[in-house]
Amino acid sequence: MKTSAKQGYGQHQVKELKELELMVLLKSLWPYLMIHKARVIIAMALLVSAKGVALVIPWVFKHIVDALDSDTPEQLLVIPLGFVLLYGGMRFGAVFLGELRDAVFSRVTESAMSKVGLEVFAHLHQLELDFHLGRQTGGISRDIDRGTNGINFMMRFMVFNILPTIIELIVVMLILLFAFDVWFSAVTLVCVVVYVVFSIKTTEWRTRFVKEANRLDSKSSTRAVDSLLNFETVKYFNNESFETKQYSANLSAWEQARVDNRLSLALLNSGQALIIGLGVTALMYLAAKGVAEGTMTIGDLVMVNLYLLQLFVPLNALGFIYREIRRALSDIENMFGLLKRQSTVQDKAQATVLKVDHAAIEFEAVDFGYQKQRQILKNLSFSVAPGEKVAIVGPSGSGKSTIGRLLFRFYDVNAGTIRIDGQDVKDVQQLSLRQAIGVVPQDTVLFNDTIWNNVAYGCTDASDEDIWNAIDMASLRTFVESIPEGVQTIVGERGLKVSGGEKQRIAIARVLLKNPSILLFDEATSALDSESENSILKALAKMSSNKTTIAIAHRLSTIVDSDRILVVADGQVVEQGSHQELLALDGQYALLWKMQQSPND
Repeated sequence: MKTSAKQGYGQHQVKELKELELMVLLKSLWPYLMIHKARVIIAMALLVSAKGVALVIPWVFKHIVDALDSDTPEQLLVIPLGFVLLYGGMRFGAVFLGELRDAVFSRVTESAMSKVGLEVFAHLHQLELDFHLGRQTGGISRDIDRGTNGINFMMRFMVFNILPTIIELIVVMLILLFAFDVWFSAVTLVCVVVYVVFSIKTTEWRTRFVKEANRLDSKSSTRAVDSLLNFETVKYFNNESFETKQYSANLSAWEQARVDNRLSLALLNSGQALIIGLGVTALMYLAAKGVAEGTMTIGDLVMVNLYLLQLFVPLNALGFIYREIRRALSDIENMFGLLKRQSTVQDKAQATVLKVDHAAIEFEAVDFGYQKQRQILKNLSFSVAPGEKVAIVGPSGSGKSTIGRLLFRFYDVNAGTIRIDGQDVKDVQQLSLRQAIGVVPQDTVLFNDTIWNNVAYGCTDASDEDIWNAIDMASLRTFVESIPEGVQTIVGERGLKVSGGEKQRIAIARVLLKNPSILLFDEATSALDSESENSILKALAKMSSNKTTIAIAHRLSTIVDSDRILVVADGQVVEQGSHQELLALDGQYALLWKMQQSPND
């Protein structure tokens, strides 16, 4: 099943890589820009103002040089002084307007990054369980980080570098055309076209190196996170050296991909520098020739030089930006692919809120399989009366835990119907369905937070009194009062700093605080010792009083007090009745009971 999930996710990524283009991305980002429409307009106005001031600077400098080249005393002193002051003011104005523009626009970019990241985070929580069983947490985390950084780059440089550079190129070409002759504009145009074509073609070629480096970066990160999360398993099998070798192999591959990336970048930069150098040389030759022939002044030559420098600096940045845009697209596409991925379990358009009056449960002719080739449940039917405690037992792989997942609607049935108080779970909102069900799982996972906050997670707006009541009902108070920091004790990642019994008590307290109408115990005591199990069973019994309860169990001794026991084998109910009735039947349940009571067991 996990292999299938990973393959499905990978196939979806390939599809998104083909479909996501620059215009599609810009269209996706546009709503986030429009959240702060006034700031965008002000920033664009400041952008135009800053670029206008920058374009006047070479003209001012030309007049300074021409005035200093004159023999007239007035021109030698007064005019240059005025233009020098104007030149200084223009320089300051261009920088100041640019900084002000960035300050105004910063709220737009930061807001977009925050909102997109939040949207992806929320969307991941809406995806079905199958996706999360097959996900690679480290890789997805890096995809989101790089994606949000890519959005920041795209929004800043597309708006403040590419657009103004294009405008500046057009204006400079027009100035050179009308102030001098057509050759200046022609050489500039040819140089720019060759530069852009070379940059695009070479960048397209080297994009594969960028993607490969990112892929290997995600792979090494995923391996590292997976290894650290399974720290205890690594220690149990003395595989520290093996994990280090695996990580080293991943890092070596990543290192080589980065080297290839750097070499291709050096080729691109060298080619761009050659094109710019040839263009500047040609234009300066034309300007120097004009001065020698008397058709241009020294100031004109200086002005042409300044315009060229002013143009080719951002043009050089344009090549860098295009490279970064390609990389940003590569980074963003996985994140946007996650957003486009639709959950296989969705609410209907007319889904209603589940109304729980008695909490009666009914499974009618349910068929289900995680894969088409392997059917788990086959025409399964049973019911649970309001307030009844029903246990489900059977051999491993018989479909016991699957029943709980279908009730919680982690998956949809292939055929048949699951009802709560006569309402098909497919016809009600998932949120209301899951609010009505409390689950105590076999493998309780806690947040790396305090005991108090882990209990309070069952109802985030509960009062302190309610939380303490839940702690008392779960028989947790004695434990928390016996440790130095009490309820403020940090339980560690996945709750590794507390024992299995205490973890289960915290899980029980959390569900008690939720106060659901239906309880689901999924082998909640299978990992505990006998003493802890007896204590937890008392807490579970107290919790399930007067609530409709389904207890999935492996140890039959934990469910002998159930109102009814269902024996599931090969996806079907093969026996049902009370503990004594099933023993008297002398069937599969009786056989399981004898095996577990055997002293050799």
